[in-house]
Amino acid sequence: MYSSEPLHHFVDDYLRYLHETHPTSAALDGVHTHDDLLEDMSRTALEGQARTLAGFSRRLDEIGLDGLSAGERVEHPVIASNIRARIHEIEEVRAWEKNPQVYADLLATSLATQAIFPYAPEDERARRVFSKLRQTPRLIQAARENVKEPPGIYVKVALETLRGVEKFIEHDLPRAFSGLDDLHLLGDLADASVEAAEALQSYIQYLEQEVAPRARASFRLGREKFERKLKLEEGIGLPADKLLAIAGRELWQVQEEFRRTAGRIDPGDFLETWRKIKQDHPGPGEVVAEARQQVDELLTFLERHDLVSIPPGEPLMVAPTPDFYRWSFASLWSPGPFETKPSKAYYFATDVDPSWPPERQEEHLRDFNRATLWSISMHEAYPGHFLHSRHLRHLDSKLRKSILFSPSSAVEGWAHYCEQMTIEAGFRKGDHRVRLGQLAESLIRLARFVVSIRLHAEDMSVEAGMRFFRDEAYMEETGARREAERGTFDPTYLVYSAGKLALLKLRADYKAQEGDRFSLKAFHDRLLGNGTLPLWAQRKLLLGEQGELIE
Repeated sequence: MYSSEPLHHFVDDYLRYLHETHPTSAALDGVHTHDDLLEDMSRTALEGQARTLAGFSRRLDEIGLDGLSAGERVEHPVIASNIRARIHEIEEVRAWEKNPQVYADLLATSLATQAIFPYAPEDERARRVFSKLRQTPRLIQAARENVKEPPGIYVKVALETLRGVEKFIEHDLPRAFSGLDDLHLLGDLADASVEAAEALQSYIQYLEQEVAPRARASFRLGREKFERKLKLEEGIGLPADKLLAIAGRELWQVQEEFRRTAGRIDPGDFLETWRKIKQDHPGPGEVVAEARQQVDELLTFLERHDLVSIPPGEPLMVAPTPDFYRWSFASLWSPGPFETKPSKAYYFATDVDPSWPPERQEEHLRDFNRATLWSISMHEAYPGHFLHSRHLRHLDSKLRKSILFSPSSAVEGWAHYCEQMTIEAGFRKGDHRVRLGQLAESLIRLARFVVSIRLHAEDMSVEAGMRFFRDEAYMEETGARREAERGTFDPTYLVYSAGKLALLKLRADYKAQEGDRFSLKAFHDRLLGNGTLPLWAQRKLLLGEQGELIE
């Protein structure tokens, strides 16, 4: 027996609910029905969401597999895991109760989407920003009431973001809406900005003076919650010990290849060779211009070598990272897949802060060395995230294109895979420096693989995590510390390497199945044509079986 409800009808209802309760994610999806709202993060609202999600779960269970198409039979468990993952996050992980960064990042992203993407006339977006600013004190109040005993590292990161949001409200928002000539609206915006900034200032002071001195809670999820989160959100069901063994094996292999590649540049000490290569970097204020030139060259390479289809669309803009998002080294902000109007995407690169002392500026720029920057541009732009987002906009399936169903292992796994694939395809062939930069990025992602597990399933400290990134991925100490700190509030950031390894295995298995018919472009187009389904589902669609994602 099976329910007469069509699965696509259920998906429509569920996605509509998610867009209503997560208006910031809805805007990133390209759905602007709720752009005047901030999320309701009160305890009552979150507990209500968990109950509603449980109702959706029961309703989905009534839709039996027998009446579904082959594609829908793959999608059904994807939806089920998505629902359970959201319940698990609210009821078990409970970041909303432990991490003030949740609220800071939510506010930053919510305001930024209205300022960055011109999906509507300026006055309309300004009114929506006005509405969000008026709701900011309510969001901050929810943070005060919910977050009582956070880990100290969470407070540290949240304070950085909150100060960035405050600066964004006071300085960037006025510039974003500088074309307004409605004096009444400008006055409303100014008043609401003051009100929101005061709420932020008060919360910053509260965190600094009252919360930080007694912030002693552990950031650790624990093995059971960590493995459950990874299974539900990413479809990766291997136990932590097995994942750690895979990560250690891959880390050793990439380190060996790193040494060999460095030896082709200079037969001396490989770390000294890497140190010299890192000295070749853009100067202060030059990172964006350098990245822009790289994007142009990468696009030309893809067009000439026909590795993947390049759908038509708006150009990619390369720009400095906004202050509120400076904890990120580089990022892509792309119009949502449901966007109806053409809109530019932005590849943000985090240049030095002029207020930093010279030695810190130099250290930061060494991590943006030209060899590494090539891989960053491949990851964020071509053929990584930006090209991926273009493909999503051409899909018909709501489930397969919405970011609300997108596991990070599929999204980040593709972008990280692209770094290696592009070089394998002959980009800058014979330039061992570019290859070394790609290997360096792989080492960082593999260090994340190891550190995330040891931080949350074992007893690794942040300090030990920093040393691991420094000693095993050959990072500068400041960057190494930033990476280790991120692992505390982004516990599954192992998805970069896990996703890449799963894609490499999928490609090898698909190539074996196709034999002489195999085409790299056809593989990539089929993969991207399936949207951002979990990689186990991609295996099912491409191979007809799930098998082990990685082994």
